[in-house]
Amino acid sequence: MMDTINRETYGAAADKLAAFAASADVQRIGAVAEEILSVAGLLRREPRLRRALADPGRSGEDHAALLRSVLTGKIGDDALELLATLVSGRWSGPGAMLDGVELLGVTAELSGVDRAGDLGDVEDELFRFGQVVSGDPRLASALADSTSPLEVRVQLIRDLLKSKAKPATARLAELAAAGFGGRGFDSSLTRLIELAAKQRDHSVAYVTTAVPLTEADEQRLAARLAELYGREVSLKVDVDPRIIGGVRVKVGADLYDGTVSRRLAEAKTALAK
Repeated sequence: MMDTINRETYGAAADKLAAFAASADVQRIGAVAEEILSVAGLLRREPRLRRALADPGRSGEDHAALLRSVLTGKIGDDALELLATLVSGRWSGPGAMLDGVELLGVTAELSGVDRAGDLGDVEDELFRFGQVVSGDPRLASALADSTSPLEVRVQLIRDLLKSKAKPATARLAELAAAGFGGRGFDSSLTRLIELAAKQRDHSVAYVTTAVPLTEADEQRLAARLAELYGREVSLKVDVDPRIIGGVRVKVGADLYDGTVSRRLAEAKTALAK
């Protein structure tokens, strides 16, 4: 997402958010996150407003003034000032500006969750929910169907996660259904998991094994990856008997594939030559 977002423009709003979150309580941070994400929803539905707020022919002050004229009295002052800082910068286009608003809202949400001490749980719940969805073709199809009304997909998520996950997990999963950052559901969920890990200064390692790892195995693997990447690593383990044996590990763009299925495929290819 940051490839499309003006880093300097977003950074000014992110710095202001960090300063706000450092002194605000959990409820206040959560309220600001909800308001920012509600504005992201408004911008997604209103392309004319989106274009006006990213119009390169207008000054940053004009953008902020327009935003205030639309939202004053509808959201709180904290959220309004954060958004005014965001839209007053230069954007490559309306889509990039919307991405920035969404990212700011998610960062606010994760900041509140972090303050509450629930960030690791939310990160794991998002991953497990993704596993549940990917393991059910009908459910995966329903949540990925962009032609289906968003309200229907959001309600499906609420029904599935009711009393089974933290409220923040459900809110973020709903954002994934809306297409966070212009992505599909699966990619949105993955990006949200990575942002949650980043908030904790962790990298995410997606690990595939044929059989469940023991706790000791997980600790050794996490320690080795932390040594390799110079930061703590959050393991997301998926058990897939189809790989037969070995381990596959993906961290960002890096893939370490030591699975038996890969070696067999390579041997088959070599024999066919």
